[in-house]
Amino acid sequence: MPLLAIPFPALDPVAIAFGPFAIRWYALAYIVALLIGWRYCLALAHRAPQLVRRADVDDFLVWATLGVILGGRVGYVLFYKPGYYIEHPLEALFLWHGGMSFHGGALGVTTAIWLFTRSRAISMLAFGDIICEAIPIGLFFGRIANFINGELWGRVTDVPWAMVFPGAGSLPRHPSQLYEATCEGILLFLLLFAAERMGTRRHPGVVAGLFLTGYAVARMSGELFRQPDVQLGFLFRIGDFGVTMGQLLSIPLLVGGIALILWAKRRPDAAAIASS
Repeated sequence: MPLLAIPFPALDPVAIAFGPFAIRWYALAYIVALLIGWRYCLALAHRAPQLVRRADVDDFLVWATLGVILGGRVGYVLFYKPGYYIEHPLEALFLWHGGMSFHGGALGVTTAIWLFTRSRAISMLAFGDIICEAIPIGLFFGRIANFINGELWGRVTDVPWAMVFPGAGSLPRHPSQLYEATCEGILLFLLLFAAERMGTRRHPGVVAGLFLTGYAVARMSGELFRQPDVQLGFLFRIGDFGVTMGQLLSIPLLVGGIALILWAKRRPDAAAIASS
C-alpha cells in the first residue's frame, strides 16, 4: 500500500443479520431516506404557502417508494448494462445484487408524481417542489452506503486523503462517494433549504428547477473524480476530457432545470391566486 494512502475502513456491507435474513446498508439507506424524507415533506407542507395537503404527502409515500425502486432499477438496466441483461433478463429482477440509477429513479418518481397529482387533481409543480426538497436526503444516505460497500470508487490520485479500495487495485483513489455525498446531499439540501426560506415555493416549479440544475452540476462535477463504470468507460472524448454516462445523462437535467426556473419565475404568485 502507498505510504500516503488512507486505509479503507473495511465495514461489513450487512447492517443487521438475523440468521439467514440480512439487511444491507444499501437497503437500510433507502429505508431511512424515505422515512426521513417523508417526515420532512410533511413539515414543508405545513409551512406557507401551503399549496399541498399533508394527507397527500402521506399517501404518496408508497408511490415514491415504487417510483424510486422500479425507476432506479430499470434505468440501471437500460443505461448501464443493457447487453448483459438482454442475455440474462431474469437477473434484472435480482435487486439484492445491486445496481440502481439515479436518473432512472428520477424518471420513476417523476412518473409517480404525474400519475398521483393527476388522480388527485392537484398541482404537479407545487407537489414536485416539496418532493424535490427531500431528495438530497436520499442522495446523501445512498452515497454513504456506496462508500461503506466499497463501490463506485474514484480515479487514481496522489491527494493526501486518497484511499485504496478493496477490489480496485493497489493504487490510491479519490473517495468520490464522499465527494458526491457532500455535493449531491449536503450542499444541494442547503441550497433548496435556503430557497424554501426565501419563499420560492410561491412560484411552483422554481424549487424543482433548482434541484435539477443543482444535481446536474454536482453530478457532472463529481464524475470528474469518479472512475467510469468498467463496462462503459468513457463514452467519448473531447480532447483530453472524457465524457461519462453520468455526465451525459445530467445534461438534459441541467437544461430542463434552467428552463423550468425561468418559466416558473414568470408565472403569477400561486399563494396569492389561491387566497383570492
